[in-house]
Amino acid sequence: FYLTPPQVNSILKANEYSFKVPEFDGKNVSSVLGFDSNQLPANAPIEDRRSAATCLQTRGMLLGVFDGHAGCACAQAVSERLFYYIAVSLLPHETLLEIENAVESGRALLPILQWHKHPNDYFSKEASKLYFNSLRTYWQELIDLNSGETTDVKEALINAFKRLDNDISLEAQVGDPNSFLNYLVLRVAFSGATACVAHVDGVDLHIANTGDSRAMLGVQEEDGSWSAVNLSYDHNAQNEREVERVKTEHPKSEEKSLVKQDRLLGLLMPFRAFGDVKFKWSIELQKRVVESGPDQLNDNEYTKFIPPNYHTPPYLTAEPEVIHHKLRPQDKFLVLATDGLWETMHRQDVARIVGEYLTGVHHQQPIAVGGYKVTLGQMHGLLTERRARISSVFEDQNAATHLIRHAVGNNEFGTVDHERLSKMLSLPEELARMYRDDITIIVVQFNSHVIGACQNEE
Repeated sequence: FYLTPPQVNSILKANEYSFKVPEFDGKNVSSVLGFDSNQLPANAPIEDRRSAATCLQTRGMLLGVFDGHAGCACAQAVSERLFYYIAVSLLPHETLLEIENAVESGRALLPILQWHKHPNDYFSKEASKLYFNSLRTYWQELIDLNSGETTDVKEALINAFKRLDNDISLEAQVGDPNSFLNYLVLRVAFSGATACVAHVDGVDLHIANTGDSRAMLGVQEEDGSWSAVNLSYDHNAQNEREVERVKTEHPKSEEKSLVKQDRLLGLLMPFRAFGDVKFKWSIELQKRVVESGPDQLNDNEYTKFIPPNYHTPPYLTAEPEVIHHKLRPQDKFLVLATDGLWETMHRQDVARIVGEYLTGVHHQQPIAVGGYKVTLGQMHGLLTERRARISSVFEDQNAATHLIRHAVGNNEFGTVDHERLSKMLSLPEELARMYRDDITIIVVQFNSHVIGACQNEE
C-alpha cells in the first residue's frame, strides 16, 4: 500500500506557510525578502511550535522554532509569549510609558507585533488575560529600572528568555482560581520546550538558542557552491563546554550523577529548556504544588516523580546562548529547525538542497555517483530519478517543504525516493515516532542588494 504522489504532497503541504516582505514603491528596504515555514508531525499531537512576527515599535523581524517535550503545553505557551517579552525588552522608555498609560486609562494599545501565522498556529484565548498581566508586570519593572540607555539586542534576548521562564514558574506556584487555567499553568510548567530564535534587523542577525534546535546560515561561495555556517550550539551531552558549565554549577560530589547516558540526571536530553520545573524547583516546592494542585496533577506519575540524585537544584536553565552575525551579500538564507531535521540530515546537505532550490540550479549539474561503480541500468535509474527530482522542485513552492521531502525521503544517493517517502508518511502514529521526530523548519531568504548597500554605507 503506497501513497500516490498527490497524497504525499497533501501531507507534506498541510502546514506550509510563506510570507513575502512587502516592497515599498518597488524599493524593498528590508534585509529579509521573506520566509517559508513548514511542520511535519511524528507525535500526535505535534509537540513542535513555530512563530514569526515583525516588530512594529522597533525595527526588525523575529522568527523561532520551539521543540516541546513531555507534551506540547510549554512549547505552545513559549511560542505565544516569548516574542512579546523580546519586543518589550527592546522598547525605548517613552514607548513603554505610552503603553502603560494607555492600559491605565483604558485606551487602545499600540500594536507591538505583527504576527505571520499559519491557520493552525493558534493562541490560547483562555490564558490571554493571565499572560497579559505577567507581561505588564514585566514592562512596569522595566519602566522603574529605566537607566536611560538603549537596550542592547543581546541583553534584551537574554532578559526576555529568563523572564518568561521565571513567569512560567511563578504562575504555576501561585495557581489560578479558575480550575481550567490552574491546570493549564501547571501543565506548561511541568512540560518543557527548547527555543531557537532569530532577530534580524538590517545587517544585524542575532540568534538566541536554548536547547538543541539549530540555526544555520546558507552561504554562496564565489564558485557558486554552497556552504553552511553554524549560528548555534546544541546544549546537550555532545557539547563539552555545556557539560563543563553544568558541572561547575554543582558540588564536586555530584559530578558522577549529573550526566548519565548522555542525559541530564539520566533523564533529560537538552541541558537548557523552558519549563521543566522538575529540574528547577526544590523537592519541597514540587511536593507542595502537586499536592495542592488539581487531581489530574496528583494522579500523574510523571509530576510526582522526583529525579534521582536531586540535591542542589536548579539543574536546568532557560538562559539562551546568543550569537551575533553581521550579514554579508554572500549570506543568502537562514535555516531554523528543530532537531527532527538535524537528526536526519547533515548541515552541508541542508545548505546545498536549499541553495539549489532557491537558485533553481539542481537540474543542470552533472550526476555525481561518489566513487560507486555504477552499471548502465543504475545510471538510467539515476537519470530517471533526476527527472523526478526536477518535477519535485516544481511541485514545491516552499523551501521548507522541499527540505522536509528530502529529510524524510532521501536514499543513499541523496535523492528523494518516492517509495521510501510514501512508506515513511504512511506509518501509523505509534510507529512514526520510532523512525523520526516532529520536524519544524523556517527558511529565511535574505536580500543581498539591501545587505550590500548597508555594508557600503558603513
